[in-house]
Amino acid sequence: MVRFFDRLKAGLAKTRQAITGRLEELLGQPVDDAFFEELEILLVQADLGAGTARTVVERLRSQARGKEKEGLRVALEAILVDLLGQPAPLVIEPPPAVILALGVNGVGKTTTVAKLAHHLRGQGKKVLLAAADTFRAAAIDQLEIWAKRVGCEIIRHKEGGDPAAVVFDAAQAAKARHMDVLLVDTAGRLHTKTNLMEELKKIDRVLAREMSGAPVERLLILDATTGQNALRQAKVFTDAVGVTGLALAKLDGTAKGGVVVAIANELKLPVKFVGTGETLDDLQEFDPRAFARALVGPE
Repeated sequence: MVRFFDRLKAGLAKTRQAITGRLEELLGQPVDDAFFEELEILLVQADLGAGTARTVVERLRSQARGKEKEGLRVALEAILVDLLGQPAPLVIEPPPAVILALGVNGVGKTTTVAKLAHHLRGQGKKVLLAAADTFRAAAIDQLEIWAKRVGCEIIRHKEGGDPAAVVFDAAQAAKARHMDVLLVDTAGRLHTKTNLMEELKKIDRVLAREMSGAPVERLLILDATTGQNALRQAKVFTDAVGVTGLALAKLDGTAKGGVVVAIANELKLPVKFVGTGETLDDLQEFDPRAFARALVGPE
């Protein structure tokens, strides 16, 4: 747990730098209207968004009477934990389970798929990758390179093929080879989002038919560095394909890590993973309490 927290804290370093100094000053000031106004501005700057920042401040205001500096900090952490929700591990039992990796191009989706495969392999799972982003040859080739590095088998077709056909073949292979998890990398060309969403729905139908009864996670991968734009993307995918959980990539590259709180609060979707670095090990199961402490806790 200590190692996990230290890595998470390091991954949130840019966000902490944007918050911590000013928060320390604020917590040493009188708890008056000016205090709450400054705190709300600080939270918006960390990309919690205006609505979520206001919610946090209103809750803290109701609890602040008689609290000293550390009492205020503890109350603030607890409010963030509550907005982030309960830990929500992947549902991958009984096997074979399916994880659909969703998200627009450029968010780090294929790399996150590789990290997730590595994570599952570390748990002793047999993982089959499906290269269903047939729109880009580079995505197929990249996933194949990752598959070899992680030690997974992969099902792929040629560029321009039908993604649903790839998923059909992958489903058959997952059953025949007694795989624990089928992990599907999908396309993300949101500029033609109508076609993309229809494509994803077709993949869903194939999985429902070919892997009837299997648990299916629809994991939306978002780029934390895009801040509130990540929230807008989440709304689009959630409306279209019923997202079951989120993975926030590139958390180490942003001063706006507070967007995790905004997304969890506004969409009521569980954050399941956060990416905090470049290596295969830098994908961590999300712990709301550790995240809140890493965000606003003492040095």
